[in-house]
Amino acid sequence: MKRLLALLVLVPTVLATGCASQTPLSAEDRTKLQHDLTTGPAAVRFLQASSYVTPFFGDASKRLLTPYPPEEVRLLNDTKGNPINPGPIQAMAPAGTKVRVLKVEFPTAWVMAERVLYSPRTQPWVYLDIEGVPAGPPVILVLPPQLKAPQDVRAELDRHLAEHDPAPKVAKFQQRYQEAIRQKKVLEYMPEGAVQMSWGPPERIRRTLDGTQVHQEWIYPGEKRKVFITDGLVTRVEEGTPAAAK
Repeated sequence: MKRLLALLVLVPTVLATGCASQTPLSAEDRTKLQHDLTTGPAAVRFLQASSYVTPFFGDASKRLLTPYPPEEVRLLNDTKGNPINPGPIQAMAPAGTKVRVLKVEFPTAWVMAERVLYSPRTQPWVYLDIEGVPAGPPVILVLPPQLKAPQDVRAELDRHLAEHDPAPKVAKFQQRYQEAIRQKKVLEYMPEGAVQMSWGPPERIRRTLDGTQVHQEWIYPGEKRKVFITDGLVTRVEEGTPAAAK
């Protein structure tokens, strides 16, 4: 009997030490964020960009929300350091779609021990209910790792989920650009605000000045997609093989 009790004590200890917490947020901060972000009107938000719903890597009990095509997702790598594709597109929700935040889950040692190994288990997960998306497993928005303060969590959530309905902003775009946003397309002369609502934020931006003109090159993960913008309007779109692979 004594040996059995010792084993019962040992198992949690092994789990805790073998799977260290990946969140610097205190328990108090995590509890407050969970309450503030999932309670009342604050729990209702809107997609900042048209986004895909895909499988959740090796976890069949969940689905992933991402503004990027599956082949561009950079959340989980294989043993060689290459990005893992989460799976084929299952649904698409246009920018402005209403969502409800159900839960905010941080990667504590105990949480990570329960997560599927082949998933982005070291990052915070936001569980969402998305209007119009077919019923199925919960949809997860994965936040960046090691967010150090509550305001960092809120800022990252705001990048993906707007607190206010963006419909008035969308209505200011020409009809063809509104339709492009719904179809996740980028068109010539499209305003940069519409580009971000369609394709989501780029991985990086290169800016140059030519006299009074401001040129931008928006580069998306994998460098297959690039948008060239001058003075806030799209001048060229590239969708193909990254330059390094040509």
